[in-house]
Amino acid sequence: MNLKQLRESVPTISEDGPIYLDNACVTLRPQPVIDAINHYYTREPSCGGRSAHKWGMAVTRTEFSARDGIAKLIGAEGPSDVVFTRNTTQAINQVAHGINWSKGDIVVISDKEHNSNSIPWRMQEGVEVKVTKTDEDGRFNLEHFEQVCSEAGSNLRMVALSHSRNLDGTSIPAKECGKIAKDHDSLYLLDAAQSVPHRPVDIREIGADFVAFSIHKMMGPSGMGALIGSPDGFDQLKSIAAGGQTVSHSSLDGFTFKPGAPHLEGGLGHYAGYYGTNSAVQILNELSMEQVHQREVEINTIISKGVKNLDGISIIGPESAEERGGITSILMEGRDPHQFSMLLDEAFGIYARSGLHCVDPWFHENQTPRGSLRFSSYAYNTIDEAKLAVEAISELVEAIPRT
Repeated sequence: MNLKQLRESVPTISEDGPIYLDNACVTLRPQPVIDAINHYYTREPSCGGRSAHKWGMAVTRTEFSARDGIAKLIGAEGPSDVVFTRNTTQAINQVAHGINWSKGDIVVISDKEHNSNSIPWRMQEGVEVKVTKTDEDGRFNLEHFEQVCSEAGSNLRMVALSHSRNLDGTSIPAKECGKIAKDHDSLYLLDAAQSVPHRPVDIREIGADFVAFSIHKMMGPSGMGALIGSPDGFDQLKSIAAGGQTVSHSSLDGFTFKPGAPHLEGGLGHYAGYYGTNSAVQILNELSMEQVHQREVEINTIISKGVKNLDGISIIGPESAEERGGITSILMEGRDPHQFSMLLDEAFGIYARSGLHCVDPWFHENQTPRGSLRFSSYAYNTIDEAKLAVEAISELVEAIPRT
């Protein structure tokens, strides 16, 4: 499948339909993904990993195929390295609440983290969260990060960083960060919600202990995410969803958890989600992820060049779109990004996102409590759509004066 065929396979894209540029939140779904979900409910609506009849075995095979496809996409060792979760948030919470913390342990995060990679660590009793700051130009400061890790010393227990930021699309040098974390004997979690769906990612090369991402951001179903690790790493975590399918033995006197991923996946699985995930991952494995990335950069370049000199407009992060992937996040001095978002929809049929994007601390720290207007593209978006977005925002800036 190429990018043109991908676009043609998405039923919500049409000549008279909206221009969807809110992909950092959730992507659109191709028809094969929808068909796969429908197939589960209408043809094989059964339990996987439990029932030995034909439907049950079909579900089990599809679940395995989905795990295997994810492992191939991101360079994991194999299906046993994949824990299914509801989303990135649950994956990170599993790690944060699953570790046996000691008083005085330190977690290092950055100042551009999504709330999902900040709040779970701050909830841990006796754990201190340290923040590494971004440069003024929006780039990750590796030297300051190493300094923060060094100051934490032997108390450094976890480094938790977003691979690419949903705020502005900027990325960190993930492999170098991992090396610094390991030099300080720290665990390393990578929030890859904005990287895995958009470009080639090899997690073995990066060297993270845990990688979390959402499948609804990569053309898969809602309610599906993944936590990637190793069987030994999973064994070190307490389950936050113990129960059915998590134990190898239980009696009136006690229980024994299954080793590896299974003890973290309590209860009946999101089987329809597994079917949709399997289809979405098959599509991504057929595509060139480098081609996906380049298409998003092309679109971002057009939007960035088209809006950067407009009155009162500034782009969060580095000037080069290459460093921001598919995200153009705009600050609007004297104007309301929510008003612009609604007008883009009502007057132009363009769907963008306004607000704090769950990165509240960064906006408050930078005294921009209204947040930003964010355009985020995906592989099925086009150059023409980018040009129409520029025309629309330019018209609105001209029509609406600053207050």
